[in-house]
Amino acid sequence: MKTVNETVSIIVPVYNAEKYIVETMEHVTAQTYRDWELLLVVDGCGDASAQVIREYQEARGDERLRLLVSQENIGAARARNKGLGEAVGRYIAYLDADDLWRPEKLEAQLAFMKEKQAAFVFTGYEFADEQGVGTGKVVHVPPRMEYRDALKNTTIFTSTVLFDTQRIPRDKLEMPAVKSEDTALWWKVLREGCTAWGLDRNLVLYRRPRQSLSSNKLEAVRRIWNLYRKEEKLSVPYSMYNFCFWAWRAVRRRI
Repeated sequence: MKTVNETVSIIVPVYNAEKYIVETMEHVTAQTYRDWELLLVVDGCGDASAQVIREYQEARGDERLRLLVSQENIGAARARNKGLGEAVGRYIAYLDADDLWRPEKLEAQLAFMKEKQAAFVFTGYEFADEQGVGTGKVVHVPPRMEYRDALKNTTIFTSTVLFDTQRIPRDKLEMPAVKSEDTALWWKVLREGCTAWGLDRNLVLYRRPRQSLSSNKLEAVRRIWNLYRKEEKLSVPYSMYNFCFWAWRAVRRRI
């Protein structure tokens, strides 16, 4: 499809998110930057997410809200890739279905991207409770990140990123079908010589519903290790070196 100049295509994979999706959509429609489209990719879920989105679309009458439905569960990576294939915007932003943006998020991030003449930018964010209320724990981000930095630091959070497809070919933004597909994509883009620029402003609320923290930590360890060894094909010693930094920063970020 032809890219629409200056439009931001916001891609949201939706899986069993009926509880949160209206609030997420409202935070997008409240953006001070108005040239956007919101692609909501319903991923074969068993709840009423698609119906909730349709009702919101009808009530708003906003053609920028686009619903895409997959009848089968294809997973977050393929859902985002489906959205990417339908996107018409020059810029690509990712947003998880339960996360929230500050009203100035897109406007501030685009201005920062143009100032740095960057292809890939990300922002700071704040942890939020299940109701979407900020906890006061803000994650600050470095001014820039190269590939080797990113291997040791998972500060880049999915709902904060923005890409310019005039600087990075659209097919390079397809997420691999692996666990922690978002991190795998950041590493792939950075490995090819791109620099990620960090805007150290709290522009995103990262909602964390109550779950088993111990099981989440174990799964995170498995995923990051598999990325080092299977995706990046790093040696065991170099994987351990990066993992130590990753673990230390991950713990510090949550304290």
